[in-house]
Amino acid sequence: MFPSILIVDDETSILKSLSGILMDEGFETITATNGYEAMQRIEEEAPDMVLLDIWMPGMDGIDTLKEIKKQHPSVQVIMITGHGTIETAVNATKIGAYDFIEKPLNVDRVIVAINNSLNFRRLEEENRYLRKKTIEKYAITGNSKASSELKKQISIAAPTEAWILINGENGTGKELVARTIHQLSNRAAQPWVDINCAALTDEALVSELLGHEKGAFPGATTKKKGKFELAHGGTIFFDEVGDMGMKTQSMILRILEERKFQRLGGSRTIPLDVRVVACTNRDLKTAIEKGDFREDLYYRLNVIPIDVPPLRERVEDIPELVSAFFSKIAEDTRTSPKTITQEAIGALQRCSWPGNVRELKNLVERLDIMTGKETIDVADIPPPYSPQKADPATCTRTKQDALFDTDSLKTAEKAFQEEFLRRKLMENRLDVASTAKQTGASKSQVKSVLQKMPDA
Repeated sequence: MFPSILIVDDETSILKSLSGILMDEGFETITATNGYEAMQRIEEEAPDMVLLDIWMPGMDGIDTLKEIKKQHPSVQVIMITGHGTIETAVNATKIGAYDFIEKPLNVDRVIVAINNSLNFRRLEEENRYLRKKTIEKYAITGNSKASSELKKQISIAAPTEAWILINGENGTGKELVARTIHQLSNRAAQPWVDINCAALTDEALVSELLGHEKGAFPGATTKKKGKFELAHGGTIFFDEVGDMGMKTQSMILRILEERKFQRLGGSRTIPLDVRVVACTNRDLKTAIEKGDFREDLYYRLNVIPIDVPPLRERVEDIPELVSAFFSKIAEDTRTSPKTITQEAIGALQRCSWPGNVRELKNLVERLDIMTGKETIDVADIPPPYSPQKADPATCTRTKQDALFDTDSLKTAEKAFQEEFLRRKLMENRLDVASTAKQTGASKSQVKSVLQKMPDA
């Protein structure tokens, strides 16, 4: 299929000559003699690009360009004129014209400009496709109430410039949430740079963030750009920010507030334009009370707090998550995705998942590799996930162990209360009133736990 070019000019001689030249070059051509006709032809023919004369009676080229960019923003436009000025060219470019060519037209110049604009359009389309695929890749899987609320928070927060603090247990997908926020933000086309605060010492973290000049310290044999510099214009993600040392916290706070920094061993001040997204599995308010985290940095980061729910609070998502994991494995191995029975899904929904989504993903990969059949049944699920293969004591220990996966007493108390009420509900055959009376809990508390139970 040959690219189609719409030529818009009130001079019929130019329409004929340009049309003939472009057809000889392998293009399909469409013509229009004024702006109104041009808009109609774009609607009917959907050309790949437009050659648009500026000086036309009625609706001139600039007004036509505005309408094209308003109604068909992906269509590339090259302006042509016999009375060009720098001011006109700048104005047309600001509105969205790809290029500006003066009459008398040079054929070679016209062909080069057309090919360049078509290549630019292809790149834009590829970028849109890749961004769509990236957004899909980092989409939150599941439609439970907890997941829907999380998606709602992300959709509201992402387009803003506000800094975000993501809270959640290990394995819940905090980085996934952070990447989704970046992809849905106005900075999506700019860099995404992450740094793991838990994996680096204070000294190493400072060097990673600031970069250094050659000779700044022993071993610095070359100049190195830091994470701040690489993230300029985009998003920087502080993974497990609660593990950052106090000295580094002070430096980070100063740089983020002043929006400028210097490389280690350097004297040049470098401007900083980043959006900050941070995550933690720690209770930072408790860390502040212990003197392990700066209160001013906490409030600077915590403009929009987002809590990522643990898997035990979104068990309705397990079927969709399992299906997505099997599909991804099949895509990577170029095989057909395995399936799983409802009985097996029910068994998985009854587990406590102390390792959250990451633990579930690991189990699915294990089942895919170790099970030599296409459909996974409850008998294929290994302990401690299978009720048929694990005695109640084992299951109890697993759920008790989950209480120690958090540093927050408040989170542990909440988890214990939910598990306690769940067991009492089972004892009382899911009778809310009897359970509330027996335990002293309110009916709303008991009902909330009941709604999270897959068997309810």
